[in-house]
Amino acid sequence: MNPITSLGELIKQAISKFMSAPGVDKNVVEELIRGIQRALLVSDVNVELVMKLSEKIRNRALTEKVPPGISKKDQIIKIVYEELVSLLGEKPYKFTIDKSKQYVIMVVGIQGHGKTTTVAKLANYLKKLGYSVGVVCADTFRTGAYEQLRQLLDGRDIPVYGMPGEHDAITIATKGIEYLSKQQKCNVILVDTAGRHKDQQSLMQEMKALEEKIKPNEIMLVLDGTIGQQAGTHAEAFHKATPIGSIIVTKMDTSAKGGGALSAVAATGAQIRFIGTGEKLEDIEVFNPQGFIGRLLGIGDLEGLLERIKIAELELSKEKLKSFTSGTFTLEDFIKQFKEMKKLGPLKKILSKLPLPGLPNLPDEELEKVEAQIEKWSAILLSMTPEERENPHIIDSSRIRRIARGSGVTEKDVKHLLQQYNLLKRMMKSIKRSPWKLPKHMFSAELEE
Repeated sequence: MNPITSLGELIKQAISKFMSAPGVDKNVVEELIRGIQRALLVSDVNVELVMKLSEKIRNRALTEKVPPGISKKDQIIKIVYEELVSLLGEKPYKFTIDKSKQYVIMVVGIQGHGKTTTVAKLANYLKKLGYSVGVVCADTFRTGAYEQLRQLLDGRDIPVYGMPGEHDAITIATKGIEYLSKQQKCNVILVDTAGRHKDQQSLMQEMKALEEKIKPNEIMLVLDGTIGQQAGTHAEAFHKATPIGSIIVTKMDTSAKGGGALSAVAATGAQIRFIGTGEKLEDIEVFNPQGFIGRLLGIGDLEGLLERIKIAELELSKEKLKSFTSGTFTLEDFIKQFKEMKKLGPLKKILSKLPLPGLPNLPDEELEKVEAQIEKWSAILLSMTPEERENPHIIDSSRIRRIARGSGVTEKDVKHLLQQYNLLKRMMKSIKRSPWKLPKHMFSAELEE
């Protein structure tokens, strides 16, 4: 079960009940807090953290003055948002490396936590950011690790160094770094090390031995989100062993305990830098607490969407996205942006990042129809006059017949396009009338410029 869905739906249910209450008093606030508590506990968030969070929300909700221009309900939802973000560490991580210098990242992890796959995802992510990336397979315990890395990164222009048969990880790591640096001119080198099964001591010993020899700029620990608050124990030991440590939490697309894993790690003071959100190589994101909580509350993760678009090298401008989310887009914009967004992955996953109440619950079959129809819609668009593209409301039955003949589709296909366009346009415009409306500053600053 997706943590965004399970935890998010439970929290949204609590907030929906709160928003529908006729007024706001202590009892209504307490009911909201109990709903949030249930949602967090189901997601395996530590009980003590839940109680502390509840007390902060309660104190602020009952004592803070309401700023001019917003309602008491909006103020309380804003408080919930801010305190949930605080629970997960508040500040998003920004990955910046001096491209003129070599940067070595050593990746460690517990056996079975998806470390090698995560190394490949991270390498691909950094490659798309413009870095020259290479990978060293220094995992001497799992015989298939080197071949797995090669297969995962095949065709990605990312060299993978390994020494099958060599049992000394330090030898492999030192030779690999030298080769990738001098021969391949890589400025970012990832070193994949052997995982251990529930044996922190040996993990830390190997980490320290390798660290002393190769002197990495950063050590990243990969943790499985399905272990919930147990992730905090591993993160704490790791964080104490190396102050330059950072965390990647994987399997955030399948873990019902995702909230527990994230909050437990954040509580240790270790920085969560990335989260794994699926099985594909592109399914890795910079961890942004504001965006994560924004999606839980239904206000969207526009920053996350813009970043994914940038990584995919798409041409979706801030202005176009702004017109899209405000419902002022044209029919041509509608088709073009769906074609662009399709490159990012399933439309349901991408649209769930937009601040549209209820949109993530749009039936899968409807979105699948949209994906299947996009090329057909492009042909229909070419058969329209410029005026029809700009003002589709003028398209009557006779125009539909002409357009259908010209594009080689049925009249039903043309009508379906117009119906989907009008449906999404109404949905976008409904944001302004939605009871979920929140203060503007809670949305992406990128779109407010």
